[in-house]
Amino acid sequence: MRLLILTGIVVLTGCGGGNPLDNPADVANPPATGARKLSFAYFQRCIQPILTAQLPVTLNGVTTVNSCASSGCHDDTSGTGGALRVRGSAAEVALSDTPELIRTTDMYRNFYSSQGEVVFGDALGSRLIAKPLVRNVLHGGGIVFDSETDPNVKRMRYWIEHPMPEGQDEFSTAGNALFTPADAATGVCNEE
Repeated sequence: MRLLILTGIVVLTGCGGGNPLDNPADVANPPATGARKLSFAYFQRCIQPILTAQLPVTLNGVTTVNSCASSGCHDDTSGTGGALRVRGSAAEVALSDTPELIRTTDMYRNFYSSQGEVVFGDALGSRLIAKPLVRNVLHGGGIVFDSETDPNVKRMRYWIEHPMPEGQDEFSTAGNALFTPADAATGVCNEE
């Protein structure tokens, strides 16, 4: 039956039958504009520690302790946890290093992978938060955070909701404003 339908469509199209599937003549795929970046300094000091921390995880009613960066979860070599990849052994990077040098580090790979799980303008819809909350998406690792009020969720949400100003990269000194006092080296990670 399918073959008969497909043959009919091909014949109609070949005979000047127009556009039987009602597809648009041209498909527009404009380039993205206004790309935003998140703060690398805030990631390194405030988000990476969440990804490597031993946290209580509830899976099938059983609570254990694990980290996102553990083997079998999101670890870079044997993790099965989708696109997010985290090297737990990533050494802290000197923020005074050049962007070119920082981009070659494991810490930057973790940053880049984490930023890829973010939806700008919808922090709670970002997989970085929604999956460990098990909100409208499955998470094979179980429930990591009980609610949006978990301090780790608040910190991740703050990071996502405070991107670098348009046109500035992830190393912008504007990222200092995400700390109190406004200093990426000594300030406390803001959460609200």
